[in-house]
Amino acid sequence: MKRGMNKFGQIWVETVIYTLIALTMIGAVLAFVIPRIEEIQDRSVIEQSINAVKDINNVILSVVHGGTGNKRLVETNIRKGKLKIDGVNDKIIFEMETNYVYSEPGQTVSIGNMEAMTEDIGGTNTVTLTSTYDYDITNNGANDERTIEDSTTPYTISIENKGENAEGKIIIDIVVS
Repeated sequence: MKRGMNKFGQIWVETVIYTLIALTMIGAVLAFVIPRIEEIQDRSVIEQSINAVKDINNVILSVVHGGTGNKRLVETNIRKGKLKIDGVNDKIIFEMETNYVYSEPGQTVSIGNMEAMTEDIGGTNTVTLTSTYDYDITNNGANDERTIEDSTTPYTISIENKGENAEGKIIIDIVVS
C-alpha cells in the first residue's frame, strides 16, 4: 500500500512541475508578444490619425476654395494621443506617446503637407504629426491653443472660412464640440 501512495504522490509532483513549466512558457511567449501587439495597435492609431489630419486638411482647403462664410463639419475619433489646434502658430498637431518607432528618431518625414517626427524619450517614443498653414487658424474665434484628448466618443469639428484679416490672410475658424 505504501508503494501505491508514493506513485500517487509522484504523479502529483509531476503534474505540478509540468503545469509550472507550461505557465513559464506561456509567460515567456506573452513577454514577447504583448509589446509587439501594442506596437501594431499604435501603428494603426498613427495611420488613422494621419488620415484624420488629412481629412481636416481637405476640409480646410474646401472651405478656403468655397469662399467667405463656407462652413463644413468633420467627425474624428482620437483613440490615443491628443490633437492640438495651435492658433498662435497656425498649426494642427497630433501627438502620441508609444513604443512604436514611426520614423527614424529625430528626423522629420514629409507626408503630403504634413510632417511626422519620432522623438526617443527614455524608452518610449513621441510621434508628432504637424500641419502648418498659410491661413490664420483660430480656435473658436481666438488665436489661442486648444488640445483635445483621446475619447471614446467622436469629436465634431466645425471649420469655417471667416474671410480675411487685416494682413490679408484667410481666417479659418475651428470649433470643436
